[in-house]
Amino acid sequence: MKEIKKFIKRKTLIYKTEVEYGDYTMNHVLGCSHGCKYPCYAFLQKKRFGEVKSYEDWCEPALVENTLELLDVEIPKFKDKIQILHMCFTTDPFMYEYPEVQSMSIAAIKKLNTAGIKCSVLTKGFLPIKLSELSKGNEYGITLVSLDEAFRERMEPGSAPFQERLAALRALHDAGCKTWVSIEPYPTPNICTQELMPILEAVGFVDRIIFGRMNYSKEVTAYKKHKDFFNKRAAETIKFCEDHRISYHVKDGTITA
Repeated sequence: MKEIKKFIKRKTLIYKTEVEYGDYTMNHVLGCSHGCKYPCYAFLQKKRFGEVKSYEDWCEPALVENTLELLDVEIPKFKDKIQILHMCFTTDPFMYEYPEVQSMSIAAIKKLNTAGIKCSVLTKGFLPIKLSELSKGNEYGITLVSLDEAFRERMEPGSAPFQERLAALRALHDAGCKTWVSIEPYPTPNICTQELMPILEAVGFVDRIIFGRMNYSKEVTAYKKHKDFFNKRAAETIKFCEDHRISYHVKDGTITA
């Protein structure tokens, strides 16, 4: 297990998101130890605005120590507006091997649920089974773009192994929780040679699947047939979901002419 060494305070926490499948969100950590190299849009954004200095700085997460105090102030302002609050778009609420982050996330979810606010969670870390004791209106998700551990170690070096993610998600599903998976950013064959169907079959128990292409990568655009590739993978995802009666969403820009 790893220990948080940096703490910060913020003036605000909850905000309206512009992400197409989002509503409201909060990011109670700055940085992410998973160190994804896709590249990571959140890292690029935070570096651009001077919130982190380098990749190494980004990989040393800083916990927002006044998270719960901010929620006490902001929940009354937002609770009638929020349909579901997402954790998180610029960090990871269940950062692998960081118990302090996990504990803060669970405390925040409990506080939000007590106010009648449902939460959606997305992680490349490990979802603890204690989440099953919280509101059944919550939705718990993992990111899974491959089953190849060598690819994970290269592209998501600090994240949880794929099978650990899947096992934790399956346990929450079996406990009666709503579960989902984000197959994004999905790589082109020149980045990772694989078939999509084994991934879809591995997550066929979930309630919802989101599929999206890999962006911000010169390797993707270097693959001459990338548009056709993503169109076919999107169609494959849609057919699988319709055949298995799974809700789905294909991210904007994944299907192109």
